This record gives sequence, C-alpha cells and structure tokens, in this order.
Amino acid sequence: MSYLLNRLTLVIIALMLISGCEITGEIVQPTMYMEEDSKDISVYFCPRDDCEGKLSEFILSAEKYAYCAFFDLDLEKVKSALDSKFNSGVDVKLIVDTDNYKYAEELAFVKQDNRSAFMHSKFCIIDGVKISSGSMNPTENCAKKNNNNLIFIESETLANNYETEFNEMWDNGQFGKGALNGVSLVYLNGIKIENYFCPEDKCGDKIEDALRGAKNEIYFMTFSFTHDGIANVILLKEIEGVLVKGVFENRGAGSEYSKYNVMKYQGIDVKKDTNPAVMHHKVFIIDNSTVITGSFNPSNNADKSNDENVLIIHDKETALKYLEEFDYIWNEWSKYEEDS
Repeated sequence: MSYLLNRLTLVIIALMLISGCEITGEIVQPTMYMEEDSKDISVYFCPRDDCEGKLSEFILSAEKYAYCAFFDLDLEKVKSALDSKFNSGVDVKLIVDTDNYKYAEELAFVKQDNRSAFMHSKFCIIDGVKISSGSMNPTENCAKKNNNNLIFIESETLANNYETEFNEMWDNGQFGKGALNGVSLVYLNGIKIENYFCPEDKCGDKIEDALRGAKNEIYFMTFSFTHDGIANVILLKEIEGVLVKGVFENRGAGSEYSKYNVMKYQGIDVKKDTNPAVMHHKVFIIDNSTVITGSFNPSNNADKSNDENVLIIHDKETALKYLEEFDYIWNEWSKYEEDS
C-alpha cells in the first residue's frame, strides 16, 4: 500500500479508549486518519430508487477486481453482473452468510461463513478506489419491497479498510473477529467519515459516542433495536432537551427486548412502520449534519457476534438526503401505536 501512503497525508493520533468511567488497562492501538481530495458520495433509497440497477452498474464498473460480502444475495441482475466480470477476467470474490449460501452456490467465486452468528455485512470494494455499503441486501425483497439505503463512496482509504476486512474473512477465515481497524478516520475534502467493523472495533461504543454529541435532534430508523447502551444514551439526550424521533420495524417492536416500549413509556416520539414488507434501515441522523449507516442493527448480536460495518458521516449534504428519507418513512410508512 506504499502507493496509497505516498498520495495521502498520514497522521497518527494516540487516543485513550475509555469505556464508561472505567480504565480497562488494555493496550490502546493508535488511531490514524487519512486526508484525500474531493471524492463522490452517492446515496440511494430502496424501493423508490433503482437500487438493483445502481448496484449492478457499480459492480460492472470494475476493471481489476470486485470483492463483495453480502449477508444474502438472490438478485439475478447483481449475480449476473458479478458473473460477467468474472468471465471477463476480472478478479471477483464473494462471501455470503451460510444461511443464504444456497442462493449463490452456483457461482464459481463464492465462499460462505459457517458460524451460527451472521456474516451480516453488505459491502463491495471495486478496484481499491470505491466501496458500497448501507442496509440493502441484494435481494428481491430488499431492493424492491423493503425500505433500505445504498451508499457508494469513492475513497482509497475506505476501500483499503474494507478490503482488509474482506481478506480477513476470505484468506484467513476470520469471521466475527479480526484486527482493529487501522484507519478509522477519513477526511474527504474536509468531510469527516468514521469507519468501523464489528465486533473488533466495538461499534456500539462508537455509536454511543456519536449520539452523546447531539445538541438538537436525533432521528432514527431501525429494523431491530435492542441495544441497552445506545438506548440509554438516547433516553438521556431526550431528558437533556434533545428532540428524539424514531421509527421501529413493526414486526420486532413488540418483543420483550425491543426498546420501542421503553422509549414510548418515557414519552419519546416513536412510531412503528406500516410497510407490509420490512423497514430495514439501520440509520441515525444527528443534528441534521451527521449520519450513521451500514449493516449494524443496534443489538447485542450485531455488537458482539456478527460481522458488521459502520459508517459515521459528518456531512450536512449527506445528512439531508437521509433526513428526507426519514421524513418519507415517518409521514408515509409509519403510525403511532394506540394505547391499550
């Protein structure tokens, strides 16, 4: 990666990682950041946007290699795009979770995660220069029925991060573990992006830290929300006067572990979605200027067991796009539960 280091500014910052108020005594790895010139960030929302077509085009743009890790894959157009690039001589590699391997096992370039926990990520790396992420599995349901987000970012640093994560799984069979992310901060023409992989980077802690910085608003859309720490931070921010609004996927909101009833009881403005399919987002929007997205449901399994990825994007323009999606879901695809 010497070519990357020659092109980017590398700064090493030593940070003390503290959980709560306890000093654990763990050896703290240095956190690095990279600065890159202006790169493109593109966001699409399913099913309103053509997520299937956008992801297929993204894969077809590969000239050297395309490495993808998907929890699930049954979209024929996406599989065809991967197969086409493979047959043209492009280096194509694919990882899927074992629960969904049957939908992709005919492909010559696929491996599966055989653990009971999930390989739950949804990302691709193209030619070491751009990545895809978000909540969308490339499936018929996720692309055409469920509410999802799909994000593309041009960044050699992020591509290197995701490729390192991919290679841990592909080359070493390291699922649900791995080295700490070496470059967790990226500045794309001044836009700060944090990038983490679970469980090794303690994603729940990073999301809690971001939410603690909220001054005015926290909006969220979550498929599954059972994480105690993240919920507690939101409850405390609401007490401090921060406006909180959230949409929960309907099918899990009534479970004993869901934070829906706790938040409702505390007077937080929460709704259940009304999409007859699934509201599959895993999104937090902070102060209309920061977005948290990726594959990470705020749950203990996502934090401790699954392979997941998280992006925290500090950019008002990107936040506005996600806020528009939140407003759409809030107004068109959700409702208050009647008190019993």
